[in-house]
Amino acid sequence: MVSAPHEAMHRIFQDHPDLFSGVSKVLGVDFAPPTSVTLMPTDLTEASPLERRVDTLLRLDTEDDEPLLLAVEAQGKKDPDKPASWAYYASYLLTKYRLQPILLVVCQDHATAKWAEEPVTFGPPQWPLLTLRPLVAGPHNMPLITDSAEVRKDLALATLSAITHAKNPEIGPILKAVTTVLRDEPDAVRNPVIEFISRGLGKLPAAALWRTLVAVDLSFYKSPLFEEVREEARAEARAEGRAEGRTEGRAEGWAEAILDVFAARGIDVPEPVRERIINCVDPESLRHWLRRAAVALSADAIFADD
Repeated sequence: MVSAPHEAMHRIFQDHPDLFSGVSKVLGVDFAPPTSVTLMPTDLTEASPLERRVDTLLRLDTEDDEPLLLAVEAQGKKDPDKPASWAYYASYLLTKYRLQPILLVVCQDHATAKWAEEPVTFGPPQWPLLTLRPLVAGPHNMPLITDSAEVRKDLALATLSAITHAKNPEIGPILKAVTTVLRDEPDAVRNPVIEFISRGLGKLPAAALWRTLVAVDLSFYKSPLFEEVREEARAEARAEGRAEGRTEGRAEGWAEAILDVFAARGIDVPEPVRERIINCVDPESLRHWLRRAAVALSADAIFADD
């Protein structure tokens, strides 16, 4: 079964086809920016029982150069059988469309990314037939975008960066920079980014941090992700049955969220800090601390200026 991170790593190119221009610049390869992009069928099956599908396939047309076919593959782990499949994709696409193919492999794992970018030669050693050289975007070469001004310059690239760095211990400032920019964006821009990153983080610890960052900001009331969180909170409040109980429940929820963020970021919480967080009954203070928890270098730093 295809995982949510797998889908996010290649489908973002369908929603943001011009993203390849930003990625290729990061990878140090000079491709002319496309003047038009066409989403192509991904089925590469021939008249045989074996079915083959590339994850995402785009046709990139440019002003001066010949059109290109961009095949995007999301790769979650090393697979010795993949290079042969990729070579098949390239030769099939060239044969079917008579256009030069490019293969971009997107990874979240450093070891997988380094494996994927190794050239693979096919044929006997004394006379190699062909060499496969995919472009690879992963945590080893995608920028760590923690500045909201940089996020605003290229939101699609920042979204892919957040997804590829999903396992980075310093994911907090990356995600915080994205939410800072999303506060000023309309729902049509904001919600797809929220969902892409949510899917891209999958079940990793950073997913809890992202969910919290989205939920605590009032400007995300219309986000599908926030609606899910808000409905859970409503259910808890109804179970409490009293206003006082609802207030205490909210405070307890914020306190747990702060500790979850620290756990996801691998930050140790001293007992005095833990007690102050748990014993606080003011939801506004807790929400304020929660925002700081996403970027704080230490647990007690969330109390600065209090």
